[in-house]
Amino acid sequence: MKAAVFHGPHQPLTIEQVDIDDPQDHEVLMRTAATGVCHSDLHFVEGLYPHAAPAILGHEAAGVVEKVGKSVSYLKAGDHVISCPSVFCGYCEECMSGHPNRCTNRQATQRAADAKPRLSQNGNPVRQFSDLSTYAEKMLVHENALVKIIDEMPLDRAALIGCGVTTGVGAVLNTAKIEPGCTVAVFGCGGVGISAIQGAKIGGARRIIAIDQFENKLAMARRFGATDTIDASHTDALKEIRKMTGGGVDYAFEAVGLKKLAEQCFDSTKVGGTAVIIGMIPVGQKVEIDGPRLLTERTLKGSMMGSNRFRIDMPRYIDFYLQGRLNLDDMVTKRAKLEDVNDAFAAMKRGEVARTVLMFD
Repeated sequence: MKAAVFHGPHQPLTIEQVDIDDPQDHEVLMRTAATGVCHSDLHFVEGLYPHAAPAILGHEAAGVVEKVGKSVSYLKAGDHVISCPSVFCGYCEECMSGHPNRCTNRQATQRAADAKPRLSQNGNPVRQFSDLSTYAEKMLVHENALVKIIDEMPLDRAALIGCGVTTGVGAVLNTAKIEPGCTVAVFGCGGVGISAIQGAKIGGARRIIAIDQFENKLAMARRFGATDTIDASHTDALKEIRKMTGGGVDYAFEAVGLKKLAEQCFDSTKVGGTAVIIGMIPVGQKVEIDGPRLLTERTLKGSMMGSNRFRIDMPRYIDFYLQGRLNLDDMVTKRAKLEDVNDAFAAMKRGEVARTVLMFD
């Protein structure tokens, strides 16, 4: 099959032929229909997070099941599915207590170290990213990495739910559990930030303030539900938020992965407010907050993939989409081919897109 292969940080992905094995117990072979290009992948390309090479990146996809291995009863050939990085074992303490996104036994969903690799080139293993590797024509994954969806759902829109939408909407509805009538600030209006804005709208926030340094993204934020916008390129965002709200917001979300924005996110909250960090802050960086502010019952917390239970959440997000309450159509800024993946990363860095979706038809 054709795949975009990662050979190390600060190098472009290269389109190569990679061998993919047949599914074994509890495994599913699926044909990738569409995959979103997410900022999280760029972190690895830029060396901000380590990953062994060679590997196939990508973690946000939808497709069609081609073949299932032994013991798979949940799925069959022909089913439409969304993949999710939150692969779960189903029986560790986190899974059993209702937090499968925090599964502590991921090795149970992987092949043994001495087994034949799922992906290889000339007999040598190719690493699988997030137990998925979506930048490829096919994927071989554990069945607990997939959720079955209705055939009526367009697969290019469904792909967005695989990470960005689940992460952003889930951070608002699951991690923060916002209350109707609250005030919200979202720092960063890329795919995840736009999803957080939509989650705040669905959750009944009365005021949603979007902060970004690109005017085109602020315009997009308004289209997706932001009631107010702040251009951080020439405005003191914290001062403006406090002025707008009389002291700060109830909930703030950081959706970029920058130390400075995480600190601003916390500082933008009111007494008793909650700041949720969604973005991937680079390894080794520390977030600093003023200690006495914790005495005002402000909360700083992280969110892992929107605190999802993806086999429950993703079908709900599809319903929101079909009901017109979740706008996925306008989140797809551009459709491209696998060969365009490096250009998609460049467009993301320039702030030109909410999401580029790579199509495999």
